[in-house]
Amino acid sequence: MTERPAVDVVVVGGGIAGCAAAYNLASRGLGVLLVEKGLVGAGASGVNFGGVRQQGRHYAELPLARRSREIWSRLAEAIGTDGEFVASGHLKIAFSETDMAELEGYSRGARDHGLHLELVGRNRVTEDHPWLGPEVHGASLCAEDGTANPRIVAPAFAAAARGHGARILEHRRVDRVAHDGERFRIMCADGMEIGSTWLINCAGAWAGAIAASFGEPVPLTAIAPNCMVTEAVPAFMDRSIGICGGGVAIRQTANGNVVIGGGESHVDFAAGRAHPRTVTCRGVLRRAVRVVPRLAHIGVVRAWAGVEGDMPDHLPVIGSSATTDRLVHAFGFSQHGFQLGPAVGEAIADLVTSGRTRIDVSGLAINRSSLQATATVV
Repeated sequence: MTERPAVDVVVVGGGIAGCAAAYNLASRGLGVLLVEKGLVGAGASGVNFGGVRQQGRHYAELPLARRSREIWSRLAEAIGTDGEFVASGHLKIAFSETDMAELEGYSRGARDHGLHLELVGRNRVTEDHPWLGPEVHGASLCAEDGTANPRIVAPAFAAAARGHGARILEHRRVDRVAHDGERFRIMCADGMEIGSTWLINCAGAWAGAIAASFGEPVPLTAIAPNCMVTEAVPAFMDRSIGICGGGVAIRQTANGNVVIGGGESHVDFAAGRAHPRTVTCRGVLRRAVRVVPRLAHIGVVRAWAGVEGDMPDHLPVIGSSATTDRLVHAFGFSQHGFQLGPAVGEAIADLVTSGRTRIDVSGLAINRSSLQATATVV
């Protein structure tokens, strides 16, 4: 027999955005059902680098990142854990005068959004961080930024959502979605059909199919950001590190392991899995050693990746559908959605309960001009 529960809101996708949305919606008294094809937080949201970073973001998403940083500082009050968030500061490395000029230009724009970055010259950055390599020319420091443990944050949001009455269905794959003129109909692979007044599309790399079902095809592609971790060594790094232009990210955990992110792995989209590539890992390690030379003498013990949705302008889609009432999208985070997750959940709940967001996300709309080109939808 086909089960047909009816709820106020169905959230498709159990990453950090979907779980944060479920929590925010349920805490405001709505009947919420979250459907996840695997385990909550087991996809890209749970296997990323763990950066809680504002620095370097596109100005269109910087207001959302600023709001999310506020929420990160009081996360434990909301969901019972701080997610092991540490405001270690994020140091973006420059290798040349050109890089420093780019960092300086970005800092001026960021100041307009209330984000103050400190430019640090060669002598001081190497004096303050003696573990940096000799090629480092300078850096930009965002003292507010830091890192957290991605494995525990989305599940904690899901648990908090349950505490407010939300129902979380794991290992339940959504096959089709439609609207019958009165309600959304969400059809699952096991025959379960769910009716809802609202539909929240947080399906990650699989979100394009849902958007296309409502006449909103998007150029979403599946990627697999790559991560590695070393053996534990005595503490020596006190910052989270990135480089101007991207390509590598480095941080040391409280246990002494060094996490290194960068590059892309192989995507098996049909299976919903990603597999690290040896050639990718080697290239990332070369870049990492250029920044932190002592990494050349520390053993890598594991590599992994998760499947993520990437947009051609590398900005997420966040906001109401342009074609269908009571449909809200939040996907395509393009390797930098972890930090945004708490504020994205709040913004989704704002749209459902009041029709507008407290933070401007208009530059992230699904019908923005930069996404109007035709592309393959996955």
